[in-house]
Amino acid sequence: MAPKMRTRGTTRTLQSSNDEETKTNAHSEDSPLEVGQAVRGKRKASGSGNTGKQESSKARKSPERPQYFHWLMKSEPESRLENGVDVKFGIEDLKTLPNQTGCWDGVRNYQARNFMRDMKEGQHAFFYHSNCKEPGIAGVMKIVKESYVDHTQFDKKDVHYDASSKADNPKWSMVDVQFERMLKRFIPLSELKKIHLQHKAKGGSLNGMALFTRARLSVQPLTREEFEFVLSLEDNNPL
Repeated sequence: MAPKMRTRGTTRTLQSSNDEETKTNAHSEDSPLEVGQAVRGKRKASGSGNTGKQESSKARKSPERPQYFHWLMKSEPESRLENGVDVKFGIEDLKTLPNQTGCWDGVRNYQARNFMRDMKEGQHAFFYHSNCKEPGIAGVMKIVKESYVDHTQFDKKDVHYDASSKADNPKWSMVDVQFERMLKRFIPLSELKKIHLQHKAKGGSLNGMALFTRARLSVQPLTREEFEFVLSLEDNNPL
């Protein structure tokens, strides 16, 4: 989710950047996953001392998670009150923050959180406007601070407060993002969907794009091919 239009979005960001998870207004876009699905913890064997099976199990390597270097992050550019707080945060709002930098807080979905934990400083993400009249990709931003504890989970006055999260074992993380540039033209979801359906039928870069295969996630990974293809659309006439 993206930073909300409140002083906490800017003030805390500046403080954290000195010493140190659509931001999630799209939290409406995050469908909660079971913890077991998202957090791959080790489980004790339930058998009664079958050492051979345990050893062979340990010997098996779990499949490596794919590495991503590009992202799509959703936030809401239009006003919407949640518990009396306006969760609006569009790309223009990011541009107005000091150093055009803000913390992407409020993500409350385990898979989306895990993707943010995978982000590395210097990687790029599309700023996607969601839950609005015309959703789509507005611009590009850069990850300028890797994942750290999302302070909003502990703030009882914040719409994303999570009473089950403890300070000694916090559930939620966020990253800092910095505005880089607007796209030469806004790329609407309707255009991306047309291309996705074409590529799904005949093959192409957007065949498996998470925007359509994992649509409800507010933080999504992109392959290099997907990122570069979408970027190339800004130089083309709309479909």
